[in-house]
Amino acid sequence: MSASEPGWLSQLRARAEQPPRRPRDALFIAGCASPVGSIEPGLADRLRADGLPISANGEGWQIAGAADSALGEVARHLSAHGLCGKWRNELLAVTDDTLRRLAVIERAAVRPLGIATFAVHLIGFTPQGWVWVQQRALDKATDPGQWDTLVGGLVAADESEALALERETWEEAGLRTDALHGLAKVDRISVRRPVREGYMVEHIDVFEAVVPEGMAPVNQDGEVARFDCMKPDDLIERLAADAFTLEAGLILARSLARHGQRV
Repeated sequence: MSASEPGWLSQLRARAEQPPRRPRDALFIAGCASPVGSIEPGLADRLRADGLPISANGEGWQIAGAADSALGEVARHLSAHGLCGKWRNELLAVTDDTLRRLAVIERAAVRPLGIATFAVHLIGFTPQGWVWVQQRALDKATDPGQWDTLVGGLVAADESEALALERETWEEAGLRTDALHGLAKVDRISVRRPVREGYMVEHIDVFEAVVPEGMAPVNQDGEVARFDCMKPDDLIERLAADAFTLEAGLILARSLARHGQRV
């Protein structure tokens, strides 16, 4: 912690790097020497007892067989027994600790298995340097009603980050990335923390762009309650009041600092 860093920002940093609430063992898939996630021993024992293709391997637990089908079987079992989030019919990439893609898995199952996810966020500025932000819909499964960056979402298994950003920008804000000015990747942050379904590990690529004069975000998918356009000083006040999601708070604080704004 820097002596000049405000307490709210130090708390955000600490919350973004937390160990699991309960012990977890490394999780492997057949043919890979590096772990792809982590699992609570009790859950692993339950899966093994239920006949799932998982066994102890000396370093943790290993899922046997063809990775996609074995992980699919585990994911369906977790869902059928209420041990994961809502089934989304969305496949995410499964990677090792070098971020090499090895398999795919249903989105609902990644947190119980401690599998890393990848996301994109877009910070949208006005030409005058104000910042566009969104309030998440009140029925969102995570962080309902909290404030967020202009756009944010997970990268699907069959998407590049550019395609994911293009899709999310349209779905959440009704904007086309090719209509924005100065679009560029500016940062990457990682978050590791316990969540209700298990353990979250997420790597977030952050983009910035200017939303041209006369253009405003309009939600398309029902996942945004409203948008606001804020002066940097007002944004900092709202960040300090813990009105933003953890990820958005870190992303926006780092962006403001990059642009010379004292937080």
